[in-house]
Amino acid sequence: MTAAARLYVITAPSGAGKTTLVKALTTKNPELRFSISYTTREKRRDEANGVDYLFVDRDEFFDLRERGAMLESAEVFDNFYGTSREQVDEHLTNGHDVILEIDWQGARQVRESMPECITIFVLPPSLEELERRLRDRGTDSPAVIERRLRDARSDIEHQHEFDHVIVNDDLDCAVAELDALLRPL
Repeated sequence: MTAAARLYVITAPSGAGKTTLVKALTTKNPELRFSISYTTREKRRDEANGVDYLFVDRDEFFDLRERGAMLESAEVFDNFYGTSREQVDEHLTNGHDVILEIDWQGARQVRESMPECITIFVLPPSLEELERRLRDRGTDSPAVIERRLRDARSDIEHQHEFDHVIVNDDLDCAVAELDALLRPL
């Protein structure tokens, strides 16, 4: 008899490394399924539709949300993000563990509808390191970086709502900590 598939929710302030950690974790655990979120934001130069996000316009996003097609949704940095309920349910029904990479607002919504989920908050080693990472990735203006840093301070206040907290100061160690939270696949 196999154990039921589990839902993992990973949250972090922008720039803390959650995307890098999730990619490393899904590479290490090929049976783990990544839920691709809907977003209304513009695609970055290194992103692909259907791989990194499902890029939709605001009208389509609101229509999906209105029809109950989203497990969670939130507005972050003037854009909307949401998780496909059908995608998550399909993976879980097929016996695959699923990982969501979402903000704390979405994590709270998922916990309400699926309290058995396992929630993980990823912290940067410091706000100074977070600022360095945001500047080094070269995708945002100085004003946007300042806003992300301001919002990060607020996001970090919600870490106590999560089952586990991991500090991403060393990528290999953080991946190992995350991997240890997964049940054997």
